[in-house]
Amino acid sequence: MRNSWLVEPGSALRPAIGSYERALALNPGKYEALHNLGNVFQSQGRLEAAKECYEKVLISQPNYAKAWHSLGTIFHSLGDMDAALAQYRAALALQSDFAEAAFGESLAQLFRGEFSTGWRNYERRWQSKEHVTPMRSYPQPLWSGAKLATGRLLIWGEQGVGDEIMFAGLIPDVVSINNSCLLECDSRLRPLFARSFPDVQVISSRLSAQEDLRSQEPAAEVDFSAHLPSGSLPRLFRKNRASFAAAPYLIPDPVARKTFRARYADGRRLIGLAWHTNNRKTGRSRSVELSLFASLFARPDIRWISLQYGDRESLEKQASAAAAPVLIDLSVDQFANIDLFAAQIAALDLVVTIDNSTAHLAGALGFPHLFCCRSRQIGDRCKRATSAFGIRACDSSGKQQEAIGTQWYKEYAMPCKLVIAKQRV
Repeated sequence: MRNSWLVEPGSALRPAIGSYERALALNPGKYEALHNLGNVFQSQGRLEAAKECYEKVLISQPNYAKAWHSLGTIFHSLGDMDAALAQYRAALALQSDFAEAAFGESLAQLFRGEFSTGWRNYERRWQSKEHVTPMRSYPQPLWSGAKLATGRLLIWGEQGVGDEIMFAGLIPDVVSINNSCLLECDSRLRPLFARSFPDVQVISSRLSAQEDLRSQEPAAEVDFSAHLPSGSLPRLFRKNRASFAAAPYLIPDPVARKTFRARYADGRRLIGLAWHTNNRKTGRSRSVELSLFASLFARPDIRWISLQYGDRESLEKQASAAAAPVLIDLSVDQFANIDLFAAQIAALDLVVTIDNSTAHLAGALGFPHLFCCRSRQIGDRCKRATSAFGIRACDSSGKQQEAIGTQWYKEYAMPCKLVIAKQRV
């Protein structure tokens, strides 16, 4: 049985498909309509249909840069970074200022481990419409990576909460240069970051990541001599694979962690689960159905804890429909209280999660976790992404066995991995 939250996005796009198909029936040579039809198919997760549309466009319009870029995004989604790079570069050859193609090129380079050039090209994100955070126009200069002669350095967060968590892994590198540092972040991250980075003054002048689109400036009383968006830190500190740190860098609330452990402990292994995201653009490809875990839910030695944000009634309906014995702890709002959420994760034995902020948080805490993706290509892409962006990856067998013990790994983590692998296409 399919869950409605996976089907609805595609259903909403059906009228658009009909409109483009009628336009093409009247004028088969209308390549813009064919390209837009491909975009709709891609939004539905119908990648092969989208790919066919883009390829047909390029047969008649080989100089249409948008189609090359769109074809690149298909290969990117499928995990074929070599092919994605070729399409992005074809688009850039036709239109050198094509910011979205340049942004895509940088991400593909990072996934391939080409960190030096990838991070340099990643700076073109500011010109891309796909990058949701605007650049800030301060009179102070952008930080070059050197120790400041005077004053403080402002590092300001960008993109979503998960991205802020990822890039926070480079704050210890900033501190090591002996700069006096200010870290501006989403207010939901402030308690967790303040505990984890005691040598840094953590501030927050916006209420949420969404508000960042409207308010770009920190509090007027903040004084600093240079600044840098957090997503630009890897360009300074992660130029090759050897420079990536493996140590956890976030510290959960020890009292809250102990409270959660006592609340959940009943002699069974505690495994947390996050299974879907409401992201309109990528939610369909990143979410999974609870019913896929039926064989694991049947095990009497595992207690499942929901790490899923969302409306309580909706979550309970999803769990009931899949006959999933998942405990939904009403004391935790995984979206609004991330500090408490971190303590909840730290109280468990293992986390199984899709590619969302739960994965970012578990990695930053140094906590064993498994990626759960609907396709093998996307799953591999998730793992490469966390590696490329500096998250402590805990998805390899060796690291997990070291972290949680060989016997526990065989009895609990390995069965979870086998279930995930069987569901991939």
